[in-house]
Amino acid sequence: MIIRFILFALLAYIIYKLVFVLILPIIRATHKIRRQFSDMQQHMQDQASNHPQNGHTSQPPPVQEQKKAARAGDYIDFEEVK
Repeated sequence: MIIRFILFALLAYIIYKLVFVLILPIIRATHKIRRQFSDMQQHMQDQASNHPQNGHTSQPPPVQEQKKAARAGDYIDFEEVK
């Protein structure tokens, strides 16, 4: 009778440790990782929808293009120096 009680208590302890030390933390970590992954995907989709899809990045145009746009009507005569 006492041996049955000890075996039952030992089995209950092993099941308790298995569930609360091994299985539950794995489930929590899995849910956390999945949530972070979906948040990251949502963030990337939000960024993609906010930026134009014409192949340009958010970088400013090169300096030469800015100067050409600013001085479209100006003419500067250059002389070649030898």
